[in-house]
Amino acid sequence: MNLLRFLIVPLAVSLFAIFPLTDTDIWWHLACAREWVTTWTPVRTPVVNVHEYFQQVVGFVYALGGAPLLVAFKALLWGGVFALFLFPLRRASLDWRAVAFAVVVLFLLRFQFEIRPVVFSMLFLGIFWNLLPRLFEFPKRNAVLVAVLLLCLQWLWCRFQGLYVLGPLVTGVCILFWFFAQGRNAGHRAKLFYAGFWLLLCAMPLLHEDGLALFVYPFGLLDRLLGLSESAAVFASGIAENRSLLALVALRENLVASAVASVLAMALIILCVRRLVAAVRRRAWPDWHATSAHAVLAATAFLALVAERNVALFLPVFACFVLGPAWGCAPVCRACRFCRYVPAAAIFLVLGFWCRSLMPYDATMVARSRVPVAAAQWMKAHPHAGRLFNDDRAGGYLAFVNPGDSTYLDGRFILKTAEFFSRYLGYAGNPDAFMHDMDSLGVDRALFPLRYYARWDAVVDALSRSGRWTLEYVDNDFVVFDRNSLR
Repeated sequence: MNLLRFLIVPLAVSLFAIFPLTDTDIWWHLACAREWVTTWTPVRTPVVNVHEYFQQVVGFVYALGGAPLLVAFKALLWGGVFALFLFPLRRASLDWRAVAFAVVVLFLLRFQFEIRPVVFSMLFLGIFWNLLPRLFEFPKRNAVLVAVLLLCLQWLWCRFQGLYVLGPLVTGVCILFWFFAQGRNAGHRAKLFYAGFWLLLCAMPLLHEDGLALFVYPFGLLDRLLGLSESAAVFASGIAENRSLLALVALRENLVASAVASVLAMALIILCVRRLVAAVRRRAWPDWHATSAHAVLAATAFLALVAERNVALFLPVFACFVLGPAWGCAPVCRACRFCRYVPAAAIFLVLGFWCRSLMPYDATMVARSRVPVAAAQWMKAHPHAGRLFNDDRAGGYLAFVNPGDSTYLDGRFILKTAEFFSRYLGYAGNPDAFMHDMDSLGVDRALFPLRYYARWDAVVDALSRSGRWTLEYVDNDFVVFDRNSLR
């Protein structure tokens, strides 16, 4: 029976991850799996393809079965992530109410389970989570073998996503709390072993071709995410996924999911910080692994609050915390017979809503409202002489399906300067600046979304009335304009 409770959450996550390819960056990754994609607008140097291995994996899967197989692959990956994080609890006595609560929350936040490089980061982190306890069996031979395996995994991780830095960070936290728990009992050889292992873990990016540039990549990523520098603040506020959960709640965007994630993240941060402070004051470390889990949960919950895209980091650790008897919440009520049926009813209700949510999905598993499927076909059949301006979310898809055309911008914002991105965002509210710059840059075609993040209404209206641009194509989701003087 306990095995069933353990499997419910990973199986539910696999089901919840079955939805079309909504993350538009996946198309840029697929295009790069075929050939490195460049835009005609300038990029910052050095250019580091930190996602190279991810691109090769998803490109191989897509070549075998297209978008439907890629969706099935991401469902399998996310289910595996949660299975890894919950694996230490496989023999624990899981409470049905905690299982049901986790399933309901994960259903509300199911659209975080996209096919992004972060899924591999969480997969690697889940492997670390299971192997790190064995690392602390030094001087046994198993500890050395685990250290070698983790170093190999870290080397691979460096080419899947910039969040490879989570490996050294989580390992460092575990080593730190292990030292606190051992106190003077920690031998000199053990200290040298763990210090040397951690330094080697940090040095793994230097063993790749891009070496130093790959090593410093996470720092630039963090700067862009948090807006620590003045230039990076443009990206932190201008990119939709980088907005904080509290900002989304204030704007009433995806209100239910954002509110649920915000409340959970804040509550768990407070709980974890209180427990960590209490442990420090008492100098009592009954379980270094559980203490490390609290630190990791607080960190991922904070990152989730800072930016919506980080909620995917928080959810597996959250599920582990909620279900874990040693870390989670004690059952509130055992006497009420009615409560025995509530968890099962909640799980079946959620599965019913999930079945209903499948009805509108296109069998192609491509989110047509987010990428210009039909518009790209029209553009390929009607080539143009000049350059193309496109919304950033369409850039990756256009590069994938129509590589012969130029693209103005794609999802690689880290390769653009803050000045360029700020001017790009300013076009939406200043059609005159847009038309002036497009004339000087030799742009004769422009594609805009009409529905999903459609911030271009003022520009579309101005082009329609200008007389210098002609509306050549329109569907329910996208429009294409051509400039008359270059036709």
